[in-house]
Amino acid sequence: QGKKLSDALRISAYVFSTGLLMFTALVNSGSWLMQNITLGNFWQTAWLEFYDHMEGDEWTIFLIGAALVPALAFWGFNGILLVADITGKPTFITRYRIQLGKNDPVDTKKLWKAIYTVLGNQFFISFPMLVPMFYIMKWWDNTFSKELPTFQWFLVELSIFTVVEEILFYYTHRLVHHPVLYKHIHKKHHEWTAPIGVVSIYAHPIEHIVSNTLPVMTGPMIMGSHIVSISAWFSIALVTTSISHCGYHLPLLPSPEFHDFHHLKFNQCYGVLGVLDFLHGTDKMFRQTKAFERHKVLLSLTPLSESIPELPKKEE
Repeated sequence: QGKKLSDALRISAYVFSTGLLMFTALVNSGSWLMQNITLGNFWQTAWLEFYDHMEGDEWTIFLIGAALVPALAFWGFNGILLVADITGKPTFITRYRIQLGKNDPVDTKKLWKAIYTVLGNQFFISFPMLVPMFYIMKWWDNTFSKELPTFQWFLVELSIFTVVEEILFYYTHRLVHHPVLYKHIHKKHHEWTAPIGVVSIYAHPIEHIVSNTLPVMTGPMIMGSHIVSISAWFSIALVTTSISHCGYHLPLLPSPEFHDFHHLKFNQCYGVLGVLDFLHGTDKMFRQTKAFERHKVLLSLTPLSESIPELPKKEE
């Protein structure tokens, strides 16, 4: 246990130190871009114009930023993937499939069931949960400020949101894997052993509240974030969870191998970043597989399933 803890601390230190260096670089380059490429006050001016156009109606502004924009990001991204899932085209996308031979093409009856559930979760759970969040954000008295947060502060917030989500998602996710809860709640999500993007929020209503929505909402509520930051974070969170479920390891996008392996094996890889899985030993099996070797950003056009193929059955 002592060695495991020291290894976990060492990898955490590496992750955070690397993140700090990247953060510093992003702050410097981002500040330069914001000042020189975006004509200085472009975003601030655009926000003020939008605020005035909405006549300062904070509830409508909140709905657009926290519900409409993230929903458009989710369905826009998944709409492209659904074309590939249903038709098998364009082949440029489908040749990057992780679990070869699965969802080729996707079962349309099963797909429509998932879409109906996802829409139900969005309209009847996610959107109503924005009501108490709205009043919490109003209490902070910063969410609808006419002055936008700086780019540097947004990066700080994004880092905090990510850590909060990782902690809450990991432990709530493990909780719903308890045999008592799994049978009645989480089993629904695991009907897809080879997931596709849209099933990222295909879940039992209780799971959608506890494990999908609250981990993402909590960070902004703790920080009293601006609606622009909330909108960006919700959109990023929905697109990244769609990537982790999409079933394709596409060039330049974050690797979905980690969570795809969770759907394949059920008792591995519960988190998002993987640090807590390493600390708790819930990624041991994953680290011994070819999927772990493929768990990196693809920087070429050659699918990793070809450059790092699975071993022949007789050699396993």
